[in-house]
Amino acid sequence: MALCACSPRLLIVQSAADELAGQGQAPEEDLVLAREASAFYLKLSESVLRQAPGHLKLAESVAAGFTQYAYAFVSFEAERIEATDAQAAQKLRERAARLYRRAHRHAIAALEQRTPGFASALASADAAKWPRLDASEVGVAYWAAASWGGFIALSKDDPETVADLPLAVRLAQLAWVRDPQHGDGALASLMGSFESARPGGDRRLAERYFDQAIATSRDHRAGALVAKAEAIALPAADRPAFEALLRQALQASADRRDLSNEVMRQRAQWLLDMADDLF
Repeated sequence: MALCACSPRLLIVQSAADELAGQGQAPEEDLVLAREASAFYLKLSESVLRQAPGHLKLAESVAAGFTQYAYAFVSFEAERIEATDAQAAQKLRERAARLYRRAHRHAIAALEQRTPGFASALASADAAKWPRLDASEVGVAYWAAASWGGFIALSKDDPETVADLPLAVRLAQLAWVRDPQHGDGALASLMGSFESARPGGDRRLAERYFDQAIATSRDHRAGALVAKAEAIALPAADRPAFEALLRQALQASADRRDLSNEVMRQRAQWLLDMADDLF
């Protein structure tokens, strides 16, 4: 009787998880509408994920949702108001860090569900013990690494958190080995960001990652162009390259209207408007 009762419930949970995971991938170009809908979607998806912790696609969608929300609606807003209200900006950064950590926790839990001991193996000093990713796990690993990087970037006063950067880079590298084309260039762009941010990083290698990301997306994704402008051109004090990349990003976002490109369009325009202060 218990089995008979559980089976329909599991089917319902799995069906809900499938539907929510699909909704998370639905196209949307209206930032205001996306922001208003995100909170309910994320809370609902998170509650269903707790009932179906092994549902990889839902875990990927939840981790992606929290990461994107933190970046687009919280962290970016902190940057924009920093000059006028430093205290409010700090509160937003702290909130963004919590959201990034939440995204990372969901993604790592899903990988642990698939491969018990995943996190311990990832932290091993012995490369032979590092976990190997299945093709279906690359998306979750990507968001685990991306959210980890976001959390670390906003936690520079916490040495223990910053010390995890090599592990975040390693996780991205494991995904890269499995599928370097993942995310229409998104993974290559993440590799470039990590390479440019890590101590002792190779600037030329980072630039090659960004160029691969741009080529993979066929100039239809603004994210890699903005990332290259901030990670390569800005530190090199190369204003012409910085502005050229951002203008390319504006064109890419105009050519393909979706949520990611709209977020990057706003950031590219803001960076262009801030160019006199940045150089």
